[in-house]
Amino acid sequence: MAALINVPAKAKRGDIIEIRTLTSHIMETGFRHTVDGALVPRDIITSFTCRYNGTEIFRADLFPAIAANPYLSFFTVARESGKFEFEWIGDNGYSSTASASITVE
Repeated sequence: MAALINVPAKAKRGDIIEIRTLTSHIMETGFRHTVDGALVPRDIITSFTCRYNGTEIFRADLFPAIAANPYLSFFTVARESGKFEFEWIGDNGYSSTASASITVE
């Protein structure tokens, strides 16, 4: 699935920066039924992790009440230039990754 990541390209050391992610996923709750009455199997993203230069800085556990195409926004301090790595894990073996770089002056 595709992900949109918004990380500032540059920041000053010590700045608080906002990171925004949006990923494409149906987030099927497992509570709906088809026209024939069959239960639609659950298929959700269960966890999201962000690492900054290898150190985990943000983690979220997601549940069936989360809307399709989950959007997450969080803040961190720009300490050094490097790479943000994003990982989404879900039901049925779902796994997606993305990354973004930042230059800290």
